Amino acid sequence: MNKINPKKLRNSKWTAVKPINKEKHFIIVDMEFDEEGAVVACVIEAVMSKRAVEIDWRDLKDTANWLQGWQ
Repeated sequence: MNKINPKKLRNSKWTAVKPINKEKHFIIVDMEFDEEGAVVACVIEAVMSKRAVEIDWRDLKDTANWLQGWQ
């Protein structure tokens, strides 16, 4: 289980354990917060193709799918 602080998530680097569309390395490019400071949206971008996808930031906690940093 990865420990994640949502306020420090922007520009963090992630590696997909199982490549997604032959893409393995990703970076968080955008985060949106509501008035209470809770995460509303999280956009992750593939480093090679620049393909951006909105994901649930809590999915990054699962070490079976995501590793912090570029491995």
